[in-house]
Amino acid sequence: MASGGKSGSGSRPGSPSRFAYKADRLKPLRAFCQTTRLGSVSRAAEALYVSQPAITLQLQALERELGHKLFERSGRRLVPTRAGELLYELARPLVDGIDGLPAAFRNQLRGMDAGELNIAANSSTILYLLPPIVERFRQRHGDVRLSLHNTVSADGTDLLRSDAVDLVVGSMQDVPADLVYEPLHRFKQHLVMPPGHPLADKPDLELADIGQYGLILPPKRQITWRLVDLVFQQNRVPYHVALEVGGWEVIKQYVAMGMGISILSSICLTEADRGRIVTRPLERHFPPRSYGVIMRKGRLPSPQARAFMDLIQPDLFVRRDYYDSGHSER
Repeated sequence: MASGGKSGSGSRPGSPSRFAYKADRLKPLRAFCQTTRLGSVSRAAEALYVSQPAITLQLQALERELGHKLFERSGRRLVPTRAGELLYELARPLVDGIDGLPAAFRNQLRGMDAGELNIAANSSTILYLLPPIVERFRQRHGDVRLSLHNTVSADGTDLLRSDAVDLVVGSMQDVPADLVYEPLHRFKQHLVMPPGHPLADKPDLELADIGQYGLILPPKRQITWRLVDLVFQQNRVPYHVALEVGGWEVIKQYVAMGMGISILSSICLTEADRGRIVTRPLERHFPPRSYGVIMRKGRLPSPQARAFMDLIQPDLFVRRDYYDSGHSER
């Protein structure tokens, strides 16, 4: 570089280095986001295929420019400070959007006649809610490879966070800060019992009446079990679970055989159940159960996911809805 004389750009001394840093701001922001996700500089370095000192320097440069400490140590993990949490909320959509740009661009070029779509849902959603939507999607986008992953809600959100699925369809009580949930359908809760059961015709059905009989419920890790437990506990009414089993068709069959009674959402009731089980609505004691779509907050849906969601409800997660915190069922 020539020494002396005027600078050709008219910049003040020191501005070229600052400009060079800002021109490549994605690197420190990417390092910051990975460190926040993984809780470790060394793990972030491994994920980004760079050296650990490089990550440290990028984080230090970011802290100097912003004038705030971004991390503090909690045991063996690095956790974001309040300023770090704020930066993560702002930076993550930008970094994820830029990093996902090549794949999104290729998908857009290919259009909707190619690619794949991965959806996580529990068994009741797959069995009762999704069939007509899947059928319409297959009719319109037959070349898209559609995979439905049968999971419980917690496992589905883990798959979503790891990018193993594009979206989750199901129910959610408490929405984590990194996810957004849009409830689309609400179904009443019903008591189901075999014909001739003492509660079938009892007027003014109370929780104490239900608590006298053994319940057949899905496993504890599922939302239904937690909702039932919450209602009985809040009302201080004792109850007991006689049988714990997965699958609503199995539960209804066991109820029909007289092994117990159950509480389920009306989404699980079909015409085939008429005659073999008796149902009583429980809206006085149990809130309706919502089902909807769960996505990562700030992550733009793929064209395939967008097309699937449009079949459920047009303009879902467009504009504000997609970036705001999701609804909570509590």
